[in-house]
Amino acid sequence: MRICVTGASGKAGRATVAHLLAYGHEVVATDVEPAAVDLGVPLLRADLTDYGQAVEVLHDTEAVVHLANIPAPGLRTPAVTLTANTTMNSNVFLGAAQLGLSRVVWASSETTLGLPFDTPPRYAPVDEEHFPVPTTTYALSKVVSESLAEHVAGWSGIPFVGLRLSNIFLPEDYQRVPTFWADPYARKWNLWGYVDVRDVAEACRLGLEAAVSGSRNVIVAAADTIMDRPSVELLGEVFPGVPLSREVGEFETLLAIDQARELLGFAPKHSWRDHVPGAA
Repeated sequence: MRICVTGASGKAGRATVAHLLAYGHEVVATDVEPAAVDLGVPLLRADLTDYGQAVEVLHDTEAVVHLANIPAPGLRTPAVTLTANTTMNSNVFLGAAQLGLSRVVWASSETTLGLPFDTPPRYAPVDEEHFPVPTTTYALSKVVSESLAEHVAGWSGIPFVGLRLSNIFLPEDYQRVPTFWADPYARKWNLWGYVDVRDVAEACRLGLEAAVSGSRNVIVAAADTIMDRPSVELLGEVFPGVPLSREVGEFETLLAIDQARELLGFAPKHSWRDHVPGAA
């Protein structure tokens, strides 16, 4: 396929471009920022808050992996984050509908589920039904965009796959993982979750290939937590009283990835445990 990847200069974007190229796809890479490394394809600079530019970058492509957004709360003012992200997302979604693309895969966020859990989750593992609980305008931009995706998919007939991505780690980031272990509260904000950037790239490809209709949104996280302690023990210490909805493996993620497994065939291949000597 000829696939547009937006946000191609970012962490997830770079990995996704490389992954799709390795699987034989043709990639149109775009970003408002220049790439710090060679992407393997030319980078088309475009500002997706402008609808005309969004349509231009999607022209003559068959599908889009839309990763371009302000990537976290606190990087820009709240109003700018909400406005910019929802504008980029609506422009890409509507542009895809106008051009008749075959698929939209896009980056939603784990933050839609209640992060940073200053109010404890209702249950764990947190799954897709623990939604919507936005606590920042960044999270709200993703909640609004999931609603946009649902309606544009309904109007156009184009399948939309939203990936509620956890905190993305590069392989070189894993050397700092042991610094989290002394304080279980340090990473409680996303229930000690993370996801390897290579698994994100694969989830994007699987989203392009999955037999889905309408708009579907799934949590994409690693199979384990970032901690060296049992998951049930962590939950009991930091969030006493939060019930378990099912049995949880010793170090199993508390961000449920069951639906990503079922819908996309997503099976995380990478863990910090493969990179930290003596890991539990």
